[in-house]
Amino acid sequence: MKPLICQLPYPSAENLQKDVRSGRIISFAYATLCGEISATLQYLYHSLHLTNKQHAEVLESIALAEMKHTKILAECMLKLGVNPLYVQYPCSQTWFNTSQISRSTAPQKMLMDDIQGEMNAITEYKKMLYVLTNQDVAAIVQRIILDEQLHLDALKELLEKQA
Repeated sequence: MKPLICQLPYPSAENLQKDVRSGRIISFAYATLCGEISATLQYLYHSLHLTNKQHAEVLESIALAEMKHTKILAECMLKLGVNPLYVQYPCSQTWFNTSQISRSTAPQKMLMDDIQGEMNAITEYKKMLYVLTNQDVAAIVQRIILDEQLHLDALKELLEKQA
């Protein structure tokens, strides 16, 4: 199974230099309560509860994409001088937990929760673009947004099929 991602390359993080401000900005999408790790866990949980195997596989492929985003963000954070800790909020000592992950088990509710999660992720990434001054980091965020939009479209399609 492959991750559900756009068939475009991700901008390279190879030449990123220390920039703690940018690292902290993108850390909101990493392991916070509504970050990529939460999304990964939610998609995996929901895939287990879908009886339609094809629909479950779509959620699993989105989970793989979210894992890829987690890795990309962690690599960027390290290069930017920010330790990619699993915390609820950047720079906090409150460790990550699953309290905000949807526990829905009804197919339509699960998909609605997933759609809302993607819309929230896109909104949060776009907010990052307004405050990021590092153009290399902004390009990476823009590329991740393309994947999130693809996920949103796929989830809407699944919801239509559930109706």
